Amino acid sequence: MASVNSYTELFKVNLYSVYKMISLEQISVSFGGFELFSNISFMINPKDRIGLVGKNGAGKSTLLKIILGIQSATEGHINFPNDINFGYLPQQMKVENTVDLYSETKKAFDEVIQLERDIHMLNQQIADRTDYESESYLKLIENLSHKTERYNLLSGESIEATIEQTLTGLGFQRSDFERQTKEFSGGWRMRIELAKTLLQKPDVLLLDEPTNHLDIESIQWLEEFLSDYPGAVVLISHDRTFLDNVTSRTIEIAVGKIYDYKVSYSKFTELRKERIQQQEAAYRNQQKLIEESEKFIERFRYKATKANQVQSRIKQLDKLERIEIDETENAKIHFKFPPAPRGGAVVVETENLSKNYGDLLVLNGIDFIIERGEKVAFIGKNGEGKTTFSRIIADQLPYTGTFKLGHNIEIGYYAQNQDELLDESKTVFQTLDDIAVGDIRTKLRDILGAFLFSGEDVDKKVKVLSGGERSRLALAKLLLHPYNLLVLDEPTNHLDMTSKDILKKALQNYDGTLILVSHDRYFLNGLVDKIIEFKNHKIKEFTGGIFEFLRKRKLSSLKEIEKKKAEKQKENSRQISDNKEIYEKRKNLDREIRKTESKIKNTEDKINELELTIADLEEKMAGNQSAEIDYDQLSINYEELKQNLAKKMKEWEEHSYELEIIQEQREELN
Repeated sequence: MASVNSYTELFKVNLYSVYKMISLEQISVSFGGFELFSNISFMINPKDRIGLVGKNGAGKSTLLKIILGIQSATEGHINFPNDINFGYLPQQMKVENTVDLYSETKKAFDEVIQLERDIHMLNQQIADRTDYESESYLKLIENLSHKTERYNLLSGESIEATIEQTLTGLGFQRSDFERQTKEFSGGWRMRIELAKTLLQKPDVLLLDEPTNHLDIESIQWLEEFLSDYPGAVVLISHDRTFLDNVTSRTIEIAVGKIYDYKVSYSKFTELRKERIQQQEAAYRNQQKLIEESEKFIERFRYKATKANQVQSRIKQLDKLERIEIDETENAKIHFKFPPAPRGGAVVVETENLSKNYGDLLVLNGIDFIIERGEKVAFIGKNGEGKTTFSRIIADQLPYTGTFKLGHNIEIGYYAQNQDELLDESKTVFQTLDDIAVGDIRTKLRDILGAFLFSGEDVDKKVKVLSGGERSRLALAKLLLHPYNLLVLDEPTNHLDMTSKDILKKALQNYDGTLILVSHDRYFLNGLVDKIIEFKNHKIKEFTGGIFEFLRKRKLSSLKEIEKKKAEKQKENSRQISDNKEIYEKRKNLDREIRKTESKIKNTEDKINELELTIADLEEKMAGNQSAEIDYDQLSINYEELKQNLAKKMKEWEEHSYELEIIQEQREELN
């Protein structure tokens, strides 16, 4: 697998000129009587790395849609150049089911393919022309130059390489390339759309929760890609580590306003805390001023000697811009898990456990043991068996081999799609009330209140809840019974950062045993004390936290771990390559040789044409002076043709060198 650094070399193009800025001016959005935004303004500059943050429902996704023009603002406007282009990844979208993975991804290069056709057509038109001085001929040359520059800027000559490197970077295997897109799950389909969005190389990338369906390895690949991306990036994410590694500017949406910080997320949280403290102090001072003024007005309202002062105080209060602290902004989940009942010292033990789905082997000969009080993280690429093993532990799947559950072990299981398993016909309260038994029934409203369901919220039907609300409700169900083993599969999906922090604290204080599947490194850090890595149908155990795991392997990312093994496998595979593989390599190189020879021939033809045109101009300029000839314009045309000739000569040298390299590679296969 090619490294990310070598891959990003393909993307080092001047996509985003300094004049391409986006300006949002006095944007307001209202729904009925509710105001989502109020007169917000900011700019997106070239190469900005912006993290758009705020609680769920603050309007982050809406703001991206307004920038794109998918949704209109109630007031205000957005200014940007006509030629700017956007790449947008929404949280949910549909993927075509009629083609294979490679063909679907190649749609990202529709512009490149059209440019190839246009360049070929223009070359044919130019080849048939002899009116080298005409305005229409020069326009053809200019059009060809523009399209060729755009084609090179989009790496038109390396489509196959960029597609392969992007798909493998996002976790696809080469064997997946010919699979129909309908065969992939929803999470993998989102990866396809992410790949297409990245490959289009837009001036501005707008990404709404791009890590939701990625494993840690793919997230780290995406971090490196976005860090080196030459355009601007605006992203929404609840992954704190991802934001810190990618963004250098944080825009918070809070109570209909925005707060713009030129720092990464972690630094923003510190500055935000200071801002709120200052805001609260200013609020208290203002309330004191208002109270004193109102007392003065009330006391002297009917005294003629104080009339002017009273009116002055009234006018001051009318003009005063009231400082407001929205209580819902500070609302948090406050809860703790019930004390874990005493159970056996060994909680779960497996020997030679395996799992197949038909002919598909997922787990093979797994030996695993977890003891009372341990907190363990399951990590690894998607599809390696983390969820499958979690479901086996939760007694939801059959298996082969030996599985032993410890004495008196009660399992609380949170499925990855737990929010989808809720009965949509029930209310929030009924969801808990129908399964609660004993004294806990008297505390259901307290539990729901701890998860931000209060007042009329408890009577809402599940079907109208957001993804975050459903996740919170599913987590609340775990408080109805005292479990001594919690198995949580991606419990932070759909939770905002505040909710994740509170859940993490509750799990840190939980006195039972924890098995946690998560791709959120910040959430795992300081919570688990053991890492179980799933890879190639096996597991491997590491003692310590997630970042310790990375340091022990002396690698900066899980991607590099996989890369090492992939390189070793590639070396072994080269040693056992059969004749078919060699034949395919020869065929591909022969095709590249023919393509490069054609480029050399086209370049030579163009050089000959330019040399003839230059010679003709030199003859005109050297001849008798004529008033009918514009010698200044002739001189300008002459210099432009000389520059084009030098450019074509350089292209000829590059193509010739490229041909030598390919021919050498071809000879090595003989």
